[in-house]
Amino acid sequence: MASTAVVLGIALGAFARIAAAAQPGAAEPVPAPMRDLVWGKLNFLHTTDTHGWHGGHLQEPQYSADWGDYVSFAQHMRARAHKDGVDLLLVDTGDRVEGNGLYDASTPKGKYYYDIYRQQDVDIICTGNHELYVASTADGEHLYTVPNFKTNYIASNLDYIDPRSGERMPMAQRYRKFQTKNQKLDIVAFGFLFDFIGNANNTVVQPVKETVKEQWFQEAIMEETDVFVVIGHVGVRMPEFQIIFRAIRKQNPLTPIVFFGGHVHIRDAVAYDARSFAVASGRYFETIGWMSVDGELERAARSEDARPSFHRRYIDNNLSGLHHHTGLNATTFPTEHGRNVSAMITSSRTALDLDYAFGCAPKTLWMSRSPYPGKDSIYSWIETEVLPDVAVNPDRRHLPRLAIVNTGAIRFDIFQGPFTRDTTYIVSPFLSTMAYLPDVPYAMARKVIKLLNNAGKIASSSSAPPDNRFMANPEQLAVNESIIITVNEEGVASDDDAADLTGDPAPQKPLGEGTNADQRPPRLTEGYTTRDDIGTDGDDTVHLPVNFYVVPNCIQAEVGFPSDGEPETVDLVFMDFITPWVLMALSFLGGEYGREEVQLYVDGTFTELMAGWIEKNWPKRC
Repeated sequence: MASTAVVLGIALGAFARIAAAAQPGAAEPVPAPMRDLVWGKLNFLHTTDTHGWHGGHLQEPQYSADWGDYVSFAQHMRARAHKDGVDLLLVDTGDRVEGNGLYDASTPKGKYYYDIYRQQDVDIICTGNHELYVASTADGEHLYTVPNFKTNYIASNLDYIDPRSGERMPMAQRYRKFQTKNQKLDIVAFGFLFDFIGNANNTVVQPVKETVKEQWFQEAIMEETDVFVVIGHVGVRMPEFQIIFRAIRKQNPLTPIVFFGGHVHIRDAVAYDARSFAVASGRYFETIGWMSVDGELERAARSEDARPSFHRRYIDNNLSGLHHHTGLNATTFPTEHGRNVSAMITSSRTALDLDYAFGCAPKTLWMSRSPYPGKDSIYSWIETEVLPDVAVNPDRRHLPRLAIVNTGAIRFDIFQGPFTRDTTYIVSPFLSTMAYLPDVPYAMARKVIKLLNNAGKIASSSSAPPDNRFMANPEQLAVNESIIITVNEEGVASDDDAADLTGDPAPQKPLGEGTNADQRPPRLTEGYTTRDDIGTDGDDTVHLPVNFYVVPNCIQAEVGFPSDGEPETVDLVFMDFITPWVLMALSFLGGEYGREEVQLYVDGTFTELMAGWIEKNWPKRC
């Protein structure tokens, strides 16, 4: 009898573990004080910049839910909306690819991703810039994602060029007009991309200021509607959204307009006027954004008295919070469809061998939570340890070189523990290689890094590359634009925050358990503490703040320098992605170098070189 109880206890423990974290080995969510969602007549769930993280964050408990859990969550939220007679729409604003082994590790890329992503019933979806960098990725978007979502996919300023016929056509429909299920609200929706110029030659991105002059757009904004919905792979404070807002508002002075943005990887919200609202919902499937619109929406477009109200939440993507917002628990929350999607992800991860470990990280290395230079900075590690070993051309190893890597080539932290095949793509997902210019005068080459790290542009001519800041990470672009990023707020939850917390302490306990009235609230964990234009109560979970340190656009290692002075010339080695900036910097310094002189310095992508260094230098077992 005792042995049976032990076996039953083990079985129940295993089930609880599976229920608490959809992917095997994922960190269990940690209970925390919660803010409830505010529902309205029209409600939205929003994802953006997921970058392949549809398996969730296996090492971070606050973001450990996977795409299957989101499918279950959306099903429950739709059921509540239907029961209450209100509407819920799902929105995605692009950059669904590049950044995780689930997308990047397969051949061809996205072999499993497209079927996994399509399991979510997204109502309005558009393209990000990462869908367009490589021609084959744009082909995948055209061949799979657009057909998967049919009329829900909108491409207001994006065209695709058919590789066989050479015909240029809209990637998808320019806009969508539809009616909501329960409230019967008329919606006119658009889907934009910022003025991106780094796309492959099988796509064309029309500048937004030109698009809003098109006849189809002018006719669309004259359509009779209750609400305009503008989704876009655009920062909510970038000029492109302002252009669209002004164009719509000129013809529709009272109609509510809601915007869903992305690209800069932060949680943010702003009101362009009293009848408009814009939300951005973070990055890497850490966040599920929530917006609700309430009021007399059927009259708002025609009456100054019928003013709408807006609310927003940034939902941490973990099961504890998803259970709280649905009022369910580990037993009642998973739906059959959600479980099946999680099983698809597990099977795909296994097929891609994403848990294969190249080595064991001896400590955590941070992108922005630790200062650069510094012992815990991932950029100092690359500069002082990795580059001297991997920036080596066998035929030129005897020559001194300056090796430059843009900080945007690194996309995530390295956590202490196994550095897996998945981690390689999480940390550096790109196909960038190391290029070089031979025998550059050192007096000139040494000044390149300073120009690359200049805050603005190297030159203002029409042929100049984009702003230097595009060499760094999107989050830092937001900081440089004076957007207060969602981390690095001093202090913890204020008394005002506490007033907004859920009154009933029960949801703060592990799900399925009760609580004593005198029990202390959960200990706060580090995480997002957002301050946007609306206030400091946007995050659904109360966290301790996280440090944010600004890093330069590029870092540089001096390799093979003589010990007795400066060299006359060096090989100038750099990531091929930053070639336009490097050439412009050299031109500014008086050097005349063309693209035809740029050569491959070492075989393999930087991602492969880094993984090779780890396999060689870090212990195999943790």
